[in-house]
Amino acid sequence: MTAAASRVEPVPPPYPSELQKVFDAVMPPGVPALALFTTLARVPRIWDRFRAGSLLDRGPVSLRHREIVINRTCARCGCAYERGVHVAFFAQRAALTPVQIGATVHGDANDAAWSDGEGLLVRMVDELHDSANLSEQVWNALAAAFSVEQILEAMALAGFYHMVSFFANGLRLPSEPYGVPFPPAPESPRL
Repeated sequence: MTAAASRVEPVPPPYPSELQKVFDAVMPPGVPALALFTTLARVPRIWDRFRAGSLLDRGPVSLRHREIVINRTCARCGCAYERGVHVAFFAQRAALTPVQIGATVHGDANDAAWSDGEGLLVRMVDELHDSANLSEQVWNALAAAFSVEQILEAMALAGFYHMVSFFANGLRLPSEPYGVPFPPAPESPRL
């Protein structure tokens, strides 16, 4: 990654000790802090508020459902940066198959890759992305499948990762070296 590729230069290492402690707490051992983190850290108010909004702890939504929501949100926002980081760090732990990873980008809620509940989460992300709203049909289906706590967390994840996408795309952050690129679109059947 080169700082010239981004619109805002990240905080350069060595990092102030308090910032290094935060990076050490959120990054796997031996993995440098994300460009997103080092760039947002240039503005302490934004960095502090960003960290306060994180939902990567153990909440009411399973890791698998969380990653489906995050990956679909980032894909809908065209955010290769963040989606690539999440696929690299979490797809295997969330037991997402290569077909499901591709379906977060090129599939839809009815894709055969998803269970009914997973497809419903994809539909929720799509409706929120397209209209900033949920239809009665989707709300009622969510309410029948998930608790209120899970629904609100899934909605918050979609909103938070819109913000992450706005930062990553707007700042033109280059992909992390280990980031997984968007898969190519499936070939259309020839007639």
